[in-house]
Amino acid sequence: MKAGQRAEPRPRLDPTRIPRHVAIIMDGNGRWARQRGLPRSEGHRAGREAVRRALEACRDFSIGYLTLYAFSTENWRRPPEEVDDLLVLLQEAVTAEAETLDRNGIRLRVSGDLEQLPQAVADDLRRVMDHTRDNDRLVLNCALNYGGRAEVLQAVRRVAEDAAAGRIAPGAIDDAAFARYLYTDGLPDPDLLIRTGGEQRISNFLLWQIAYTELYFSDVYWPDFDASHMAAAIEAFQQRRRRFGGVDVG
Repeated sequence: MKAGQRAEPRPRLDPTRIPRHVAIIMDGNGRWARQRGLPRSEGHRAGREAVRRALEACRDFSIGYLTLYAFSTENWRRPPEEVDDLLVLLQEAVTAEAETLDRNGIRLRVSGDLEQLPQAVADDLRRVMDHTRDNDRLVLNCALNYGGRAEVLQAVRRVAEDAAAGRIAPGAIDDAAFARYLYTDGLPDPDLLIRTGGEQRISNFLLWQIAYTELYFSDVYWPDFDASHMAAAIEAFQQRRRRFGGVDVG
């Protein structure tokens, strides 16, 4: 589904059918900046404000889990100066927002390989994760240095190692057992995946977890995304009939 540029007025939502877990591919920061004659780094900084709005919307709509695609394994291919800007912005955001997250009952998680990130960035992330680990109002799961194929491959390797060592029997490896080897262990699969910026592809994001996730594509660039756009996505979700491979009865 393609969404329009604005999503007003805010639709009336069914509080009994709110998605438990929303995942977002935050796309369009660079194009937003280019339209305004600004450097791409300013688009990423504007995107930080959209993250704040998304967190507020999740609290308002009683969404329990929000996963944001913040930095992919493919993003290392971008110009070095842009990668540096992204990592600096990430570290600034983690440091500046730690107390706000804690005050609002938000728990930070990270899905991805932290070992390849600069040490200072990884240390700050681990510090905030530890500081917020007991919060239970909302889980903010940031996909950082994350790639869906890499995640599945590392899970397969770990399963093979455990099977070879006799820690798990091959016949015991079902969907639930395999999911415990993924970065998202302990999180429910997303009910709704939103991609902003007008593109309609998955871009190597949560390939295992979105098998039955409802997809929603918005033309709005991420820095302009607000609660009205989130509400429009949830309204579209509530109009879907989720069969999970089955059929309607009656």
